[in-house]
Amino acid sequence: MRGLWAVAIKEMRQIARDRRTVIVLLFLPGAFLFLYGYALNFDIRHVSLAVQDRDQTIESRQVIAGFIRSTYFDRVATVTSEADVNTVMDRDTARAVLIIPEGFASTVRDGRVADVQVVINGDNANTATTVLGYANAVLQDVAATAGGRQPAAQIAMVDVAPRVWYNPELRSTLFLVPGLIAYISMISAVVSTALSIVREKENGTMEQVRMAPISTPAFIIGKTVPYLVLSQVSAMLVIVAAMYFFDLPMRGNWVALFVVVAVFLLGALGTGILVSTAADTQQVAFQAGALIAFLPTFILSGFIFPIASMPIVLQYVTTVVPARYFLVALRGIVLKGLPLSDLSQPILALAIYAVASLGLSSLRLSRR
Repeated sequence: MRGLWAVAIKEMRQIARDRRTVIVLLFLPGAFLFLYGYALNFDIRHVSLAVQDRDQTIESRQVIAGFIRSTYFDRVATVTSEADVNTVMDRDTARAVLIIPEGFASTVRDGRVADVQVVINGDNANTATTVLGYANAVLQDVAATAGGRQPAAQIAMVDVAPRVWYNPELRSTLFLVPGLIAYISMISAVVSTALSIVREKENGTMEQVRMAPISTPAFIIGKTVPYLVLSQVSAMLVIVAAMYFFDLPMRGNWVALFVVVAVFLLGALGTGILVSTAADTQQVAFQAGALIAFLPTFILSGFIFPIASMPIVLQYVTTVVPARYFLVALRGIVLKGLPLSDLSQPILALAIYAVASLGLSSLRLSRR
């Protein structure tokens, strides 16, 4: 135990002298949060809209006004023919075109279903899907306020009253920010410890450590403790910043959040040490650590792409990605307010990963 704390104190002094490490652990995560937090956003506003009103009636203008009032669409052009529709779409002048046919008002007055057409630019499938959802919502709202007549939507046989839990406004920020926290914490923790043992090799102090009366597990833990403290502080600051700047809610318990973040960071720090046992230079350690942390966390954790939509083989691969379980636990605490007892499965998976990464690091270092 005495040797463990000696290594921890030595590493803390080294961190204090190394400004790059302090920047990576404390300032870089915040910079990443602001950069990606504002850049990554699936919410779409001010979609450029062209309108072709062939009916020119009060009813048709009510439909157009519904699109403009929604704040989702901005009217940028008026088209009069199919050729004009093709032109505004080809030139990307408009992302969507609202076409109201002749006889629209008379159909509405007769109490029959009146149709309109919405043409959407599909060069970006995600954007097109979102715009289509906005258009359907606007048309349903227009139909609901039309005095019982439904000018732009199919007459419904069932009155549906949807309710969205945890994110009633369907803000993509509440989906993306927890993923950003996992992504930033994973990269900063892995890279910081990946450089620690490599720095010992480059400075020639690794031989002195090997001659010291300290066991390999104690050395690994001593190396990990200072980075765990700094990474924990950094992660909690990032979470607080996300709550202040991006309105991330906190419906759960702060102690539960602290525990989940700590277990996740232990595994990430162990991964960084494992990388450092195989690398001989800080440059190689940095590149390897960033690669190992970046790709699985960004692609295979459910941060951006739903795991259920992946091929079955990749779904099995995601079971060894710690950020997958961290996201489940983090979203469960901050968005749903779940206690630790309801998050036993992801916490157990994170604990197994932490023990495995630290154990493999100790085993590999002892052999060297």
